[in-house]
Amino acid sequence: MEVLIDKNMKKTDLQCAIATTPKTIAKMGRDENVSLETLGKICEYFQCDIGDIIEYKSMEIKYDNGI
Repeated sequence: MEVLIDKNMKKTDLQCAIATTPKTIAKMGRDENVSLETLGKICEYFQCDIGDIIEYKSMEIKYDNGI
């Protein structure tokens, strides 16, 4: 969460600012899924684009052809 470093904020500051739970902040710290609503709140708070706060990571997909 580079934006927090850039803004000199703590995770708890963000939690209070967007009225979310500690669990949601912890998920973000572990690169787990969070709701689009939460991402929207963060974008509104920082007045930024969603691309400024998330990064796409490709996943390897394995296919089973049934053999």
